[in-house]
Amino acid sequence: MKIFAINPGATSTKLALFEDERLLREETIVHRAEELGRFATLWEQLPWRREAIARVLDQWEERGEGIAVVVGRGGLLKPVEGGVYRVTERMLEDARRGVQGEHPSNLGCALAWEFAARWGALAVVVDPVSVDEFEPLARYSGHPLIERRSLSHALSLHAAARVMAARLGKPLSETRLVIAHLGGGISVAAVRGGRIVDVNDASSDGPFSPERTGGLPLQPFITLCFSGQFTESEMRRLVMGRGGLVAYLGTNEATEVERRIAEGDAYAREVYEAMAYQIAKEIGAMATVLHGRVDAIVMTGSLARSALLTDWIRERVAFIAEVVVLPEDWEMRAMAEGARRALTGEEPLKEYA
Repeated sequence: MKIFAINPGATSTKLALFEDERLLREETIVHRAEELGRFATLWEQLPWRREAIARVLDQWEERGEGIAVVVGRGGLLKPVEGGVYRVTERMLEDARRGVQGEHPSNLGCALAWEFAARWGALAVVVDPVSVDEFEPLARYSGHPLIERRSLSHALSLHAAARVMAARLGKPLSETRLVIAHLGGGISVAAVRGGRIVDVNDASSDGPFSPERTGGLPLQPFITLCFSGQFTESEMRRLVMGRGGLVAYLGTNEATEVERRIAEGDAYAREVYEAMAYQIAKEIGAMATVLHGRVDAIVMTGSLARSALLTDWIRERVAFIAEVVVLPEDWEMRAMAEGARRALTGEEPLKEYA
């Protein structure tokens, strides 16, 4: 069967065409800041991104013949268990409303829906950002007005868990892993039996990342919120998009930071090492969720390609368990494999309620 995968991100839209498990074609459409700046809202981008995808399909001479399923990146929907979900009108409505926030991944289900309708195919999402497999204790924040949310790179975390189960020669249901997805946002999760039983909210908690502040000292943050210097939307942008390496060093590119370090920039080195320090602390915290019985610590995502960063982390956490680096980009393949498993009956095709 042929599977078409669409993954809209903050600065790109990634496309891939698979036949069963074999990758046939892939393309990353890069969106420049000045192009994105023309749109007042996220959803105004939908026709523009759709047309950009259509141009790539024309270049591929792909007319949709034989495509059984179109899989989109699942966004900030209502809390759901991990798995493969049929795109429905209710899902589209919740994605458009931003029931748990606004992120380009919210466009994934809509783009999948539109191309599937064009080709008479099935539209699905796999392991959306809002996968919630928390246990009761993980939900407490410190005040009943605010509950901890499970918003993470669930697609990548689940894919890495499956890979590690195979490497360990264990059933997925018997594994105990701490997995860190390291990218523009960072998710560090305790994954037991293939379920994400605890994870930092990658949009507002945990380590700082290339573009996000992670958790901030609360009292100074409250003061900043009421200082009159920022609107609410500006504050949201400050913590997600203009935080982390962008705030400290003016770039979200790890390669640029490493170039500065190689040229002797001591401040760049300290900031980059501080990010590794915070990631290591979060890994240690998640190890306690598993009572210290950890089969492996896994680092994946685009930043896992940075040996400097992963070596700093390894130095601090290797006493807990074996550290494994999986620098591959799992997301497109994980989306396609999830869709294939649902179509072949290896796992159920779930309904979004």
